[in-house]
Amino acid sequence: MADATYTPPKVWTWNKESGGRFANINRPIAGPTHDKDLPVGKHPLQLYSLGTPNGVKVTIMLEELLQLGHTGAEYDAWLVNIGAGEQFSSGFVDANPNSKIPAMVDHSGPKPIRIFESGAILVHLAEKFGAFLPTDPAQRAEVMSWLFWQVGSAPFLGGGFGHFYAYAPLKIEYAIDRYAMEVKRQMDVLDRQLANNRYVAGDEYTIADMAIWPWYGGMSKGLLYEGGEFLQVHEYKNVIRWTDELAERPGVRRGRMVNRAQGDPASQLRERHDASDFDLRTQDKLDAAKG
Repeated sequence: MADATYTPPKVWTWNKESGGRFANINRPIAGPTHDKDLPVGKHPLQLYSLGTPNGVKVTIMLEELLQLGHTGAEYDAWLVNIGAGEQFSSGFVDANPNSKIPAMVDHSGPKPIRIFESGAILVHLAEKFGAFLPTDPAQRAEVMSWLFWQVGSAPFLGGGFGHFYAYAPLKIEYAIDRYAMEVKRQMDVLDRQLANNRYVAGDEYTIADMAIWPWYGGMSKGLLYEGGEFLQVHEYKNVIRWTDELAERPGVRRGRMVNRAQGDPASQLRERHDASDFDLRTQDKLDAAKG
């Protein structure tokens, strides 16, 4: 239970030691902590990210575009080690003043365009290549509604449930109950939608699926925060069906490997600069080459 004697002070002050697992990278101010330029590779699209659910959204989109034959979607994906605070470099802050992954810089035009927030990156790429976002007004509105549903709901799943259930230094029953209830409600919303639709927004695979799958698909398989049994995720049969179908897509399989820095080394492509990297530069091969 929470400390029932706690009364918030009139003025909040930052106690760095209260941040738990992520105390070394959390702070109440923005801006860079050190000077370092971002690397720039050979492709017009430069992605600076990490293989978290938010990062995976974008790499899936890029790999799906390439799968469709959009050669202009070739990209360099640079690993940003958020545990080491690399998101606070001057170069990264220039790309994303919010210091969160992912961030993208599009060098294909006369001037570079920065795009931050994963949902904004998905829309930018969809409009740039004319793919995975319908042009029919009603269908487009449905996709955008589900995309923004995910963007608005993820803080409850990650920042709320994930933090208090898995990462907080204290187990607070009220906080865990509050966010567990909300995550289960969201899973039920999605499950009901998928009961009558192959994909989230209807019969067409779109950026809404790409945005939702890394979060709620991962939760449906018990892969996020080891909370599957606690939340009884096996109950959401339609979400599981959809999750499994998307997992078989070649673009999804490749996208989830990019910027991944944990798990099976054979599934980690920490940086991606060429399509051949999937065959030649996964972490198991790099480790073997080192001897």
